[in-house]
Amino acid sequence: MKRGLFISIEGPDGSGKSTQINLLRDFFNCQERAVILTREPGGTVISEKIRQIILDKEHTEMDPMTEALLYAAARAQHVAEIIKPALEKGITVICDRFVDSSIAYQGYGRQLAQPVQVINEYAVAGCMPDVTFLLKIDPSVGKKRIREEEQDRLEKEKLEFHQAVFQGYLAMEKAYPQRIIGIDASRSIEEVSQDILVHLSRLSKDLQQTER
Repeated sequence: MKRGLFISIEGPDGSGKSTQINLLRDFFNCQERAVILTREPGGTVISEKIRQIILDKEHTEMDPMTEALLYAAARAQHVAEIIKPALEKGITVICDRFVDSSIAYQGYGRQLAQPVQVINEYAVAGCMPDVTFLLKIDPSVGKKRIREEEQDRLEKEKLEFHQAVFQGYLAMEKAYPQRIIGIDASRSIEEVSQDILVHLSRLSKDLQQTER
């Protein structure tokens, strides 16, 4: 059985990830291809409990390294329990955020740098996305898309933090051009979706040629 396709969707808060993830699911369903949607932090019972701790807006005293380690812990469980088994069964996995989020938010936003990458190498256990779609939008625009009362602990951070996160994403896009595909998310939902599908079509053809 062929290994499933692993797709992650990244971007600043308010970039429209959820909308594009649902459209991707519909695309694969029309192809009658087995697909699961999952998210980070979360995806498993344990990981969802960790998510509640991380994003609770009352936990303002949380140390940056505590935050990074909690994300990595949730990810390790997620990979072991959900992502790897699904891929081994040939199921396509679409994940709302993955390891790039930790590098952007904790590595760049919290300025923890290299340690974030090191701890997450253990967390992912060699399981990396085949393609990552980075939905790019100015953080000042994305932040306005989320109502203040609905913002979690990280979404409530100052704009300077979110700008640093965005710069981290742009740096990763340059560092991993074969995997991370930047998409202008300031356009219409339809235009963004079309861009993603075009890149996905190219990836599928490349994978088919490799398998031959």
